[in-house]
Amino acid sequence: MMFDSDFTIIAQYGAEYRGYVQYYLPAQDVHRLDALRWVMETSMLKTLAAKHKSTVAAMARKYKAVIDTPHGSRTCFQVSVPREGKEPLVARFGGIPLKRQLTAVIDDRRPPRMTGNELIRRILAGQCERCQARTGLHVHHVRRLAHLDKPGRPGRPGWIRLMAQRRRKTLVVCRQCHQDIHAGRTTAITRT
Repeated sequence: MMFDSDFTIIAQYGAEYRGYVQYYLPAQDVHRLDALRWVMETSMLKTLAAKHKSTVAAMARKYKAVIDTPHGSRTCFQVSVPREGKEPLVARFGGIPLKRQLTAVIDDRRPPRMTGNELIRRILAGQCERCQARTGLHVHHVRRLAHLDKPGRPGRPGWIRLMAQRRRKTLVVCRQCHQDIHAGRTTAITRT
């Protein structure tokens, strides 16, 4: 998950936690889910800290928010993605009171998602990921990431390092870079 956006990470953790809590709200000892909240919260913050090469405390300060609930104010973690002409997308983890509710209704809402997946956003960016050219884009695809990291291969080309670093089997490149990759030539860093 370290390669997802902060919004996606918090939304995923929030949806999973919310699902567990809503299922167990009618239970007499629902307060015991506080241990689950702590474990999931710590995991989420450690994922964000590893992604940003930061600390857990810094991530907690950055995304901490206070929301109002029917049971009073609650602390949670949230991130907002502004959109033009629309309300911002909000992903939230926590903020659910762990109090028994005999008439609890499971609110099985889907977590908010940003439109399109990562590959589509990379293609729509409209530039080669190797040389930043803006015309004739292709998508280079490998069958398995394991094929990129063969032992004993001296001096891996830059495109292999880039795919291995991102842990992605695809690379959006211009026509010339794509031909260079298939021909085994080293691709230029910048083209004009």
